Amino acid sequence: MRVLVTGAAGFIGSFVARRLLARGDAVTGCDSVNDYYDPALKEARLAWIARTGGDWSFLRADLADRAAVDAAFAGGSFDRVIHLAAQAGVRYSLENPQAYVESNLAGFTNLLEACRRAATPHLVFASTSSVYGANTAMPFSEGQEVGHPLQFYAATKRANELMAHAYAHLFALPCTGLRFFTVYGPWGRPDMAPILFADAISRGRPIRLHNAGRHSRDFTFVDDIAEGVVRAADLVATPDPAWDPARPDPGTAAAPFRIYNIGNGAPVPLLDFVAALERALGRPAIREELPPQPGDVPDTWADCARLEAATGWRPATPVAEGVARFAAWYRDYYGRP
Repeated sequence: MRVLVTGAAGFIGSFVARRLLARGDAVTGCDSVNDYYDPALKEARLAWIARTGGDWSFLRADLADRAAVDAAFAGGSFDRVIHLAAQAGVRYSLENPQAYVESNLAGFTNLLEACRRAATPHLVFASTSSVYGANTAMPFSEGQEVGHPLQFYAATKRANELMAHAYAHLFALPCTGLRFFTVYGPWGRPDMAPILFADAISRGRPIRLHNAGRHSRDFTFVDDIAEGVVRAADLVATPDPAWDPARPDPGTAAAPFRIYNIGNGAPVPLLDFVAALERALGRPAIREELPPQPGDVPDTWADCARLEAATGWRPATPVAEGVARFAAWYRDYYGRP
């Protein structure tokens, strides 16, 4: 197939692009390669993708630029569009909400319009477990109400889900949203906990544990995530004949629209994740306990039964193995002993 992957220089996007290339798809990557974090890491990911071989091309563009989005589609239609570009980061949304408006709202609108005009057979887009917000009923399932986000980042991603449903309903554009749960692994973002913790442990500096580390997260290895994304893209969303407007299920619709959780399905206490990282790095962590942060969700736990039933996908990487693989990459990439 011919596939457009937005955010291809990003953490998840690079793994998805490589998986598609490895199976023989023609992949066009699109990314602005901005400086939200070190662009050198993004450039290194792009070089890593290119080494996969196959039919790979790259467009350096910002999706908030409508003309750039139109140019991406000018060369012909795509069989799939996998939209992973976004302004990420819960903390940063407290400091610079405008960046989320431009990337997550304006950029997604431009992409929806381009897909509508091109009659794209299937748009798959990234959402987040953060949309569950103030919910405490676990495990989180797609049928739950998600109207109480705790950060602006989560609000923009929930808005993406609603925008996609509107286009699925109005224009019969098949759309599938994937709610990612705490993705970690090699080539990860340096603003996320695994690299922040690994860097502090390696340098003998304190790791910062908000709420004294009393959180649990559904840590999901990036290889498993990439496999789930590709399987979801292969399964084109269709209208659900059993959908009942008197009892609407938020995860499905009378339109060609689906929402799936994609996580490990086994929450891990944050302190257990830190212990696994200590073992993998061979050094103990110095712990600095801090108060809870605004917008923090205490715990996450994914019910992925719908994605498994639809695609057969199941995560395959235990946390101990995933942390060891992450630590090996971290040492190699950053030159840590």
